[in-house]
Amino acid sequence: MEKIDQRYLIQQNKIADGETKPPVFAKVMRSKDGVFEGVSFIKSKEKATVLTIDEANQAVAWANKKKPNAKEYVTKIICVGQ
Repeated sequence: MEKIDQRYLIQQNKIADGETKPPVFAKVMRSKDGVFEGVSFIKSKEKATVLTIDEANQAVAWANKKKPNAKEYVTKIICVGQ
């Protein structure tokens, strides 16, 4: 059985805040069937969704397309240990 490389988080910082406020992290919303439905951003890193790199890229693309104020944030994919 192949091990899934699931070790990435999505971190978002507001550009206007600079480094003064802590970042927020992505929590992925899925249907009962496990189908990706969207992303919400939360303050708790421990409750954030740990993703594969493909899932993380999908979530970042969704957030940039669907969130109206996405241009105000820097969104990046980080490893769990960062």
